[in-house]
Amino acid sequence: MSETLLETSEELSRVAFGFMASKALFAALHIDLFSRLAEGVGAIDDLAAATKVPRNRILTLITALTSIGAVKFENGSYSNSPAAEHFMVQGAKYDFGDYLRYQIDKQMYTFMQQLNDVLDGTQDPEAIESYAHWMSDGEQATLYSESQHSGSLGPGRTLARTVDLSNAKSLLDVGGGTGAMTISLCNAYPELQSTIIDFPNVSEIGWRFITEAELINRVRYVPGNALESTWPTEQDAILMSYLLSGVPGDKIADLLQWSWDSLEPGGVLMIHDFMIEKDRKGPTLAALWQLQHMAFTPEAQSISTFWLSDALKEKGFEVESVGDLIPSMTKLIVGRKPS
Repeated sequence: MSETLLETSEELSRVAFGFMASKALFAALHIDLFSRLAEGVGAIDDLAAATKVPRNRILTLITALTSIGAVKFENGSYSNSPAAEHFMVQGAKYDFGDYLRYQIDKQMYTFMQQLNDVLDGTQDPEAIESYAHWMSDGEQATLYSESQHSGSLGPGRTLARTVDLSNAKSLLDVGGGTGAMTISLCNAYPELQSTIIDFPNVSEIGWRFITEAELINRVRYVPGNALESTWPTEQDAILMSYLLSGVPGDKIADLLQWSWDSLEPGGVLMIHDFMIEKDRKGPTLAALWQLQHMAFTPEAQSISTFWLSDALKEKGFEVESVGDLIPSMTKLIVGRKPS
């Protein structure tokens, strides 16, 4: 076998068995392994005692984590990699372990089992096939929303630094979930008031986060499906985060039109989502997330920054910027309705 073919084979094997690496990460979060390592518990016997996992099992798990670079092993002791220390330790500034542990592991992994049936058209009609169906289940809505909240606070702070909303008084957060993005933007801009449209179950959960953030006088919810609700008008800014990738592709034009109708002249439209580049070669994480969304929204569309920018221009928007929000994963397109 040639060296090039061997390298290609090894790369394909890593991709094919990547689900095992993901599950190793989720399992470690389940027993809070990274927090124990952050506390300085590094010997295998001590880790077994701290996590209440038999020695042979914790050794097998941490060996797998070491092999993928999530954990380091030096001088007979285990410790977190820099990334794990920043993002996987409970209470860390950039902790989003709950997002991975609950939403990705318990929900998204299950939904990917539908992908084969979605592709060949044999999907069971009773299977979850839309956000609306999914969010009508109170337990699933709670699990998804609370984990999504923890995963959106950081990007929300980045968004607040990226887009200047100092002249905006009103924000419409379409599909805004538990309000993580709204909270970040309102904290950054004290004059801003926000209206969030999302499903009733999600709105109830979100109101708790809004209350904890002491923003009850500046935020209101419109409980409902954004594709069916009446949007308020005279808005200075509109945000759609993770919305376009989760709706049928033929609804995107409607969402852009309703954004146009709701914005004041000079108003700004912010679209944050999983988007791929014009050449459709990546980013890898964005492409994989789009595939995952299709598993329960079969009519979802794979969106590129090029295609969406053109769609905005066709509606009359001026596209001001296109760039990364979460590097290698999500993009932010900022458009403006001409004054």
